Amino acid sequence: MLNGRSSTQGWPAGATAALGIGAGIFVHIAAAAIGLSAILAASATAFAAIKIAGAIYLVYVGISLLCSSGSPARGASTAPAPASLRTIFLQGFLTNVLNPKVALFFLAFLPQFVEPGAPSKALAFLFLGVVFNLNGTLWNLLVAWSCARIGGAARHAVFSTWFNRCVGVLFIWLGVKLAFSRD
Repeated sequence: MLNGRSSTQGWPAGATAALGIGAGIFVHIAAAAIGLSAILAASATAFAAIKIAGAIYLVYVGISLLCSSGSPARGASTAPAPASLRTIFLQGFLTNVLNPKVALFFLAFLPQFVEPGAPSKALAFLFLGVVFNLNGTLWNLLVAWSCARIGGAARHAVFSTWFNRCVGVLFIWLGVKLAFSRD
């Protein structure tokens, strides 16, 4: 999503996607800090519900990309209408929030860096999560900038249309794979 937005819509869209992804991670950081990730890990029903919601959302995004990437008008040289920055932010945010594997990652990764006798484990979780998210967001911004710089050709209408179709199919495939995974 990040690479695709940067390549087809430029740096502002890629940066917005990166910020949406980072905002979604904050939800998981807060959940891990207050123990909701532990509940998610312990409850097969809760995990399955989040997983199915995430799969449905991925399929929805994929279908939206397929539907929005219709052929340009005959002789037109403009790309399909780009998504608004608000839509891009929400897609990045929801893609992360609805991914139960991100929650499980924070539940498995962060505790090993928190001292068992620490007086405020929740604060330690929050601090480590913010450091992780800051580094990840900086990396995603670099990736967005790089893709925007080399993606000038991706702004051509025909390339953009086919790129959106390919990414749409990929999202649908990932959604179906997530829905039927045994994790």
